[in-house]
Amino acid sequence: MSPERTIMNIANHQFRLAVRPVGMPKCSDWNYAEEPVRQPGDGEFLIKVLQISLDPAMRGWVSAMRSYMPPVGIGEVMRALAAGRVVESKNPNFAVGDHVYGMLGVQEYAISDGKGLSKVDTRLAPLPKYLSVLGMPGMTAYFGLLETGAPQSGNTVVVSAAAGAVGSVVGQIAKIKGCRAVGIAGGAKKCQYITGELGFDAAIDYKNEEVTVGLRKNCPKGIDVYFDNVGSDILDAVLAQINLGARIVICGGISQYNNTTPVKGPSNYLSLLVNRATMKGMLVTDFMDRYPQAAREMAGWMAAGKLKSREDMVDGLQNFPEALLKLFTGENFGKLILKVAEA
Repeated sequence: MSPERTIMNIANHQFRLAVRPVGMPKCSDWNYAEEPVRQPGDGEFLIKVLQISLDPAMRGWVSAMRSYMPPVGIGEVMRALAAGRVVESKNPNFAVGDHVYGMLGVQEYAISDGKGLSKVDTRLAPLPKYLSVLGMPGMTAYFGLLETGAPQSGNTVVVSAAAGAVGSVVGQIAKIKGCRAVGIAGGAKKCQYITGELGFDAAIDYKNEEVTVGLRKNCPKGIDVYFDNVGSDILDAVLAQINLGARIVICGGISQYNNTTPVKGPSNYLSLLVNRATMKGMLVTDFMDRYPQAAREMAGWMAAGKLKSREDMVDGLQNFPEALLKLFTGENFGKLILKVAEA
C-alpha cells in the first residue's frame, strides 16, 4: 500500500481467523494482525471502532457448517457487531463525529460505504446500550418473544440464559405484557439479579437444582411460552411441562455450539404433538425494517424504569479471544462488550 493512501501511518490492529475452531475456541484460532489504515475513497468513511459486541453467534460464524450467513473465511477479519465514531468521511450521509453501529469486525478501524450501518444518538442513550438492549440482543428478545412467542396476558413465560443479554430482556418484556416470567440461570448471583433487580417472578438455578423440579415448583400452571437460548437437557425439561398450544421459540443453543459430536436434539419432542404446540426458530435479521419501531418502544420502557440492562465490559482489543470464552463458560454477567477505545 503506497504511503499517500495511508492516514498518518496509523496502524489498524485486528483479529483474523487462522483456523476453524474445534470444540471450545482457542487463542491460536485467530491471528492478531496489523495493517496501515487507508484513506476512504469516494462515498466511503473511516470509523474508529470503540466497542465490540461479543455474542454466542460468533461461534457459529467461524464454523464451516451451513447457516443463515456464509462463514468467516480463513484469513478474514473476525465478523462482529460493533459501535464506533466516524473520523474521516467522503460520504455526504455520514459526518465526522457521527456514531454508527453495524458489522465492523474485531479491529480498531473500519472503512464503510454505509451499507448495513445505522447511526446512533449517544445523547439519547449511552453507546453500550446500542450493543445491548437497543441493539441486536434487545431486538432479538423483542421480536422473538412478541412475534414468535406471541405471549398473552396471564401466560407463563420461561426463558433460559435468563441473566444474559437476550434472556434478561425477554423476561422483562414478558412482565410488561402481563405475563409470569420465570428465568433459568446459572448461580445464585444471576438468579438474585433477575428476580431482585429485573423483576422476574422466579428463578431456577440450573447449577444447583434440578431444572425439572424447579419448573414444577415455579410453573404450577404449566408453561405457555419458552424462549430457548440453550437447547439440550433444559429444552427437554421444559417440553415435559408445556401447556396445550404452547409456543417454543428457538433463538439459540449455546450448550451445543462447541460440541465435537453431533448436535443433540430434543428427545421429548412428542410433547409438541400431544399438546399441539409449536417450535419455531427466529432470526432477528428478518425484522430489520421494524427495528426503529422496536427501539422507540423499548426506549420508552427504559425511560419509565420498566426495562433495564447490564453490560459486562472487558478492556482491550488484544483480549478478544479470552473475552469471547466468557460466553461459553458462563462467566459473563449481562451483555458482554469488548472496549477498544474511549467513547
